[in-house]
Amino acid sequence: MDVRGLRALVCVLVVVACSLALVSVPAAVAADAGTQRAALQEGPDGNETGSNESVQLEDADRIHIDVVIAEDGSAKVTADYQFNLYGENSSAAEWESLNESLSTDRERYVEEERDSWNDTLAKAQNQTSREMNISDVSITTEEDSQPREIGHAKVSFTWSEFALVEMTQIKAGDALSGFTLEEGTTLQFHWPEEYTVYENNGEPQIDPMPNEPAEGSVAWHGEETSFTDDQPRVELTKNGNSSAGQTPSNSGPAMPWVIVLLALALLATVGVAGWLLGRNRAGTGSIEAESEAQWRTDGSTTDDSPTDGSTAVNSSQSDDPPADGPPPELLSNEERVLRLLKQRGGRVKQQEVVSELDWTEAKTSQVVGDLRENDEIDVFRIGRENVLALPEDESGR
Repeated sequence: MDVRGLRALVCVLVVVACSLALVSVPAAVAADAGTQRAALQEGPDGNETGSNESVQLEDADRIHIDVVIAEDGSAKVTADYQFNLYGENSSAAEWESLNESLSTDRERYVEEERDSWNDTLAKAQNQTSREMNISDVSITTEEDSQPREIGHAKVSFTWSEFALVEMTQIKAGDALSGFTLEEGTTLQFHWPEEYTVYENNGEPQIDPMPNEPAEGSVAWHGEETSFTDDQPRVELTKNGNSSAGQTPSNSGPAMPWVIVLLALALLATVGVAGWLLGRNRAGTGSIEAESEAQWRTDGSTTDDSPTDGSTAVNSSQSDDPPADGPPPELLSNEERVLRLLKQRGGRVKQQEVVSELDWTEAKTSQVVGDLRENDEIDVFRIGRENVLALPEDESGR
């Protein structure tokens, strides 16, 4: 082979070597990409998710928190974590992963939710000074097909002392003061059918105003609402209560207020009559005492006076109990309220009972409610305050 033939052979070999190098690089890249895809799971919609990534409830597309308030102040809370299973932004892969995790390790999710809500409850106890408890925590899953396909993971539990109950009123929301509503989160309160929103001068006592006012419930959306430290607040009153839904008018006071005013006038009349009667008795006793003293200055003594010059003791007075009665620790809660009423002339504001006896409002409401059910006291409202009164036959004595 001559020199020219040798050079041609070398050129051919160089071209072949370069071609092989160019082919091997894409093959290696393709192999790496295949390896990476093997570490991913492909969801029903074709989206890829990490096989080792754990889907959390908070990854839901929307969260709806339902709070159903009971008449005793407890609440049934349900946090509904919703995953879209349709459309371009479907979360079907995440939903399938969460469903699988819940089926194999549901208790872990329950414990995480219990701990999270217990943190909220601890803040609520500091805010309200009420003893609260969360119980019966559970997680269930379901799928809806109408009107759209949605996967639901629902966390449910019972929250005791969620709302403050005072006689015929329920004040709710302070347990969630400053609660953060993220975008896509809705908070909704429901209450018993026997209650309605209390109105003061025609203004519903709801703060802040809800995004979805409805009969028997209110709802706030995270996109439009940011709670302050004194929000949310909802004040409810029992249907038929004289303070519910009243608005000022020029037609005069409503019939329940007329009855209240007449009752107050009657109580005042009975009180004045009792005071005059007591004064007359006291005056008669004073005249008799003066006559007896004058008679004794003349040197006379009564038949039962000691002959040795000692002072006689009135046995009838020594047998009477002290004016204040037995000490408080020997009285029941109901007796302590009744004694305070008698000391205050038969009427006292409920808030004064709280401060005077150093009780909580919840305890005071419970004791007052028992007395009212037993017809031992009457309860009426002046403005926004409860006033306790002894029945007419007792206050007149």
